[in-house]
Amino acid sequence: MSEVKSVTDYLRITVEYGGSDLHLSSGAPPAARIDGVLKPLETFCLNDEVTKSLIMDTLTESQRAELEQDWELDFAIQVDDIGRFRGNAHFTRGHVEASFRYIPTEIPNLAELGHYPIIEHICQLRRGLVLVTGITGSGKSTTMASMIKRVSETRSGVIITIEDPIEFVYPHMSCLVKQREVGSDTKSFPKALRQSLRQDPDVIVVSELRDLETIRIALTAAETGHLVIATLHTVDAPQSIDRLVDVFPPDQQQQIVAQLANVCEAIVSQRLIPTANGQGRVLASEVLRMNHGLRTCIRERKIEQVVGLMEIGQAEGMHTIDECLAQLLAANQITQQEAIFNCRDRKRFEPTNKK
Repeated sequence: MSEVKSVTDYLRITVEYGGSDLHLSSGAPPAARIDGVLKPLETFCLNDEVTKSLIMDTLTESQRAELEQDWELDFAIQVDDIGRFRGNAHFTRGHVEASFRYIPTEIPNLAELGHYPIIEHICQLRRGLVLVTGITGSGKSTTMASMIKRVSETRSGVIITIEDPIEFVYPHMSCLVKQREVGSDTKSFPKALRQSLRQDPDVIVVSELRDLETIRIALTAAETGHLVIATLHTVDAPQSIDRLVDVFPPDQQQQIVAQLANVCEAIVSQRLIPTANGQGRVLASEVLRMNHGLRTCIRERKIEQVVGLMEIGQAEGMHTIDECLAQLLAANQITQQEAIFNCRDRKRFEPTNKK
């Protein structure tokens, strides 16, 4: 085996190449995800011992113990002159492996990310639930960070974030920002969320709605006059509504539906799509902005009508993923193939339907 570099070196190379993630796996070369594609950083493969050594070198003693006990670990590291990374160490076929996600030091503005102006207006909300949704690697954390930055710039108050782990670090601006990490500052999401209600918050940020209890408390917090911003691993607005409700037992779902219809103010769903020129990725999104018709639709569980109501709600700032894809395609930012792959209504983008 040729000389193995340090984790710091591989992280530096990943960032220099414009990569988003570094993967260290036994039996494979170190690899970086660049513009959504995995690219090897070495011509040789790492063995079990070297992979474990590289990963363990990034962990504290307590984190190593937690990994050995739980077999998986979320963590974050700060590397001088490079930046901050979110890491996940785990076992695969009995061997330790890890992935590292780069977190830019500078938090971009919402417009720089490619979001529509409606997101700026959503940041001005004073109460209710706002969901940022998408699959892993779709840029949810960056969007949420940009929203928190915007809120902090434009109002006075207290923002409490509950994260696992802490990713972006926010300065105190017009708002006091308290960042709490599960595992080091608090025992769990539900406990931290419940306690946050006693800490004079104006805005509560939950990095992920993972379980029934967290969702229940988040809905209550939004119901009692706080702005709650949270992420969810769902691909679009209708699925987000279904997911939140389906977590609960059947006998509790009607109550949750009523709560959700009352407190949900917006759902921002997004994905990152390769650009037509192959140089990077572009944001595609859909935005649901709650109105009377949508609240009634949710209350009556007519989720199949959500997309139609979003389509006719463009005057209120709403748009569907298909509308966004159509605009990106018209601007030659994405290919027709990518539009078809990511759309909801294939007939809208298939060549045979173009005259």
